[in-house]
Amino acid sequence: MIDNASIESLKNSIDIVDVVGNYVELKKAGANYKANCPFHGEKTPSFVVSPSKQIYHCFGCGAGGDAIKFVMELEKLNYPEAIEKLASMYNFSLRYTKGSSDYSDARRVLEAIQRWYVKNLEQNETARNYLKERGISQNSIERFGIGYVPEGRSVMRFLDTMSLPRPQAAEAGIIAQGEDGGYYARLVERITFPIYSPSGAAVGFGGRTITNHPAKYINSPQTKLFNKSRLLYGYHLAKESIYKNKKLIVCEGYLDVVMFHQAGFTEAVATLGTALTSEHLPLLRKGEPKVILAYDGDKAGVAAALKAAQMLAHADFDGGVVLFPDGQDPADLIAKGQSEAVAKLLREAKPLIPFVLEKIVEAYDLHDPRAKEAAFGALKQFLAGLSQIIKDAYIPMAASLLGVAPAMFGTQAKPERARENFSQPKDDVAQLSILKTLVEKPDLIDFVLDVADINMFGSYAPLFTALLNNETEHPHLMGLSVDESLKVLSEEELQDALRSFLIRHYDTRIKQVNADGRMPFAQKAFLIRKIKTDIIPRLKRGELVPYDDSI
Repeated sequence: MIDNASIESLKNSIDIVDVVGNYVELKKAGANYKANCPFHGEKTPSFVVSPSKQIYHCFGCGAGGDAIKFVMELEKLNYPEAIEKLASMYNFSLRYTKGSSDYSDARRVLEAIQRWYVKNLEQNETARNYLKERGISQNSIERFGIGYVPEGRSVMRFLDTMSLPRPQAAEAGIIAQGEDGGYYARLVERITFPIYSPSGAAVGFGGRTITNHPAKYINSPQTKLFNKSRLLYGYHLAKESIYKNKKLIVCEGYLDVVMFHQAGFTEAVATLGTALTSEHLPLLRKGEPKVILAYDGDKAGVAAALKAAQMLAHADFDGGVVLFPDGQDPADLIAKGQSEAVAKLLREAKPLIPFVLEKIVEAYDLHDPRAKEAAFGALKQFLAGLSQIIKDAYIPMAASLLGVAPAMFGTQAKPERARENFSQPKDDVAQLSILKTLVEKPDLIDFVLDVADINMFGSYAPLFTALLNNETEHPHLMGLSVDESLKVLSEEELQDALRSFLIRHYDTRIKQVNADGRMPFAQKAFLIRKIKTDIIPRLKRGELVPYDDSI
């Protein structure tokens, strides 16, 4: 935290007339100063700044406060960010309370390493050629501070040469400590994209491999300065256009943002290797812009757009969705000189709510009555999250897409019953959650197959088979993906769910063995003893027992 005495010293060293005068043209009016209010449009000045009271007030919209409040409101910053913004404007050195000096040390490391990354790019022809081939101009390279990090030993030598302590470098996310206690560089042989806070302070990096590393992009780890779920790449450069034009474009990657800006779409930002989440909403809300989701048109892009559009619609955002065709991303189109085509796509963005309604319906086979009933449940659940007026406006569209009467969406309808009919008994929610998790995290399929067989899933075995065959357009798999009543499990939750599922399976297996009149007594005794005294106790102790097809 910033030391309170330091904040008071800063307040005493700045003058509100000077601060406000950096943003608007002030004119003397008696003992005060007047201007057109920067917070609402007006032709006759009603915005007054008082040098004697060190406050401002607008008689038109009611805005008012001190210099810090003015910077907070105009720059869309929180209190600490506004303090640091003013401190940087007036070259004032803030003091931090004990235990929080790591913030300033980490920032010093980040700023130094960023300058070094930029210098390295100038000396690396391979990295420069890659950027050139992607269509990125020198001006964009400089504007976004794009750099290059070489192999790990060079990073460690640079830190030592600059007397940057390794613990502070680790605090900044530049290096990490291994099990042997030694340090290693997190990013190596990658093009670097510095990530800034909304106020323009360096907080981390994204790195793009140019050596065909399996992980194409890597971000800085979570630190005191860096929270990827609350940051948007390029926001510090885009915010002026966002507030001015009341528009914000969310795309999927660093290069998309750079190329959008290069083509004049300077409202573009991107998430940092993560989906758009509710933690992003406060930042998206600043300036109250219309939010355009500009995603790739592949399956992953459509799924991400659907989830983000649902969230934004329920949070009362205005906006739309653009899906770029033919497997191309915005950066590709702009690099090919098709900026006007991109502009046309943005102008014709599908509004958020119609997009969600259409994609929900597309996920179901409407020729199957039970699937159609489930689609109805999903539509009604989505509409229930909207305000009454908005919901009423879109019920006719939902009914038309589904081919039912609008009255079906009245208060007497029971969407939860439709969901029950589709998703089988409530006891099976755990199995469906496991399957939904594998839809969202296919890299965990082998982990599940190590301990479970497809046939263990009973009536859901066909869904599991479709999953293994990568039938991503299977209507029931898509239904699972958009079913918000089912949870995507963490790895720890998945392990717990699998243990409970396996215990129930082996309890049932004991009954099946007992009831099997054709099985020899000795074999029955062996299987029951194996399950009762070995497998189930191990599962209950927290161990996932490998699948054995002889049991």
